[in-house]
Amino acid sequence: MANNDNAPSGNIRLRFTTREGDLNLDDAAPVLIPSQFRRYQLSQYINSQLNLGKPVPFEFLVNGSYLRTNLADYLTQNGISAETTLTVEYVRARIPPQYTASYEHDDWVSDVHVSPTNGGAPARILTASYDGRIRVWNTSSQELATSPAPSDGGHLSSVKAAKFVTSSQVASASFDRTVKLWNYSETASESSPVITLGLNLYGHRAGIEAVTAHAPSHRLLTASADHSVGMWSTRKSDAPPAPEDLIPKVITKEGKRRKLNPSASAAQRGPLSLMQAHTASVTDARFDLNNATVGYSCSLDHTVRTWHLPSASLVDTRQTSSPLFCLEQMPALQLLAAGSANRDVKMVDPRASAASVVAMTLKGHKNHVVTLARDPSNDYVLASGSHDGTCRIWDVRSTKSSKDGITTQSVFTIARESLHGKPTPVTGEGVKVFGLCWDARIGILSGGEDKNVQVNTSENNG
Repeated sequence: MANNDNAPSGNIRLRFTTREGDLNLDDAAPVLIPSQFRRYQLSQYINSQLNLGKPVPFEFLVNGSYLRTNLADYLTQNGISAETTLTVEYVRARIPPQYTASYEHDDWVSDVHVSPTNGGAPARILTASYDGRIRVWNTSSQELATSPAPSDGGHLSSVKAAKFVTSSQVASASFDRTVKLWNYSETASESSPVITLGLNLYGHRAGIEAVTAHAPSHRLLTASADHSVGMWSTRKSDAPPAPEDLIPKVITKEGKRRKLNPSASAAQRGPLSLMQAHTASVTDARFDLNNATVGYSCSLDHTVRTWHLPSASLVDTRQTSSPLFCLEQMPALQLLAAGSANRDVKMVDPRASAASVVAMTLKGHKNHVVTLARDPSNDYVLASGSHDGTCRIWDVRSTKSSKDGITTQSVFTIARESLHGKPTPVTGEGVKVFGLCWDARIGILSGGEDKNVQVNTSENNG
């Protein structure tokens, strides 16, 4: 189809573009396309131009919205002249994530994470539960190891968050106000994998809502209901002593106070810093993915705050319209996604030069959005989990302008398999989603009130 300035009736002049670098056309000049073409025919055309060995299905974005009609109808519905050269962005089409497995627990599942890639080692799944335990699983839904009971050094209350630091070290955070570092081992010399306590971290004076790790710098960040963001070392030698008044003690028969035996079995350390600025519970904290000296936190005080971690100093505050529960960074967009009590995801621009705080809003959930995870294979795709009992998949390239600013709707909605096809309760009662992880090898993992970790596989996994 050659370029022709005198477009004959029935053809539309299109300029194709993409942000998927491996699928760029050599020639981006406008071409004439039949006005009756829909997505399928356009996808065939792009495949023919790319000379792909295996056909790739594509979706097409026009002015920020997915094309759902033929080209002629699109022009008519949007009042666009047929003489206009239309810029059309093509992106790989997504298929609905398919349910593949469930990991059953005895209590609510608060968090889920997958081990980092490590020299071809098999993927391991880490879960945190309201029963006070963390567990490691293989991808066949087999529980490999469980953390010990409180009497043997385990958490004294529900575990709210857990993350792999490395494939052999795990951090967990609890409503009992402590962070624990665990050693995970499944060497050939052992009869079965084991989780053993390595380090107790004391410093927060209220329950801990989130923990995240940056393995290269041996650092953790925590978010706490005491309004502070904690920074910690994962190495005993680097960490200061634990505050004496926070170390649990018991009264002996002789009336003497001494350290609690299980805690004394592992070293006790304090925070490198406790960063104070929030005026309500801090709900999440993250390292910047490109610069680990920068951290972000969000809070029920409606703000996202930026920190310079080496100096433990506040750099910037972004004020939003509602309490915030979770953060995820979208580095290619230079934005932070923040799940909110307004039942939406706010795309916050943390840069001081930003013209507006919220660059875009993702709307569709029916209850609080409490957990987020970005697609590891696509810079523009994000998953969210909500107390409405669903996870949603979003493509932030598909937007529209409204009275609320720039908004977008979800591409897919993932219901809880534990409902066995029944409608999701309006409030999500019994199936609230609490934790979410998107892993390139396994898929989308979500845990919640139904006491299950649910795995849904996308087209790029498995």
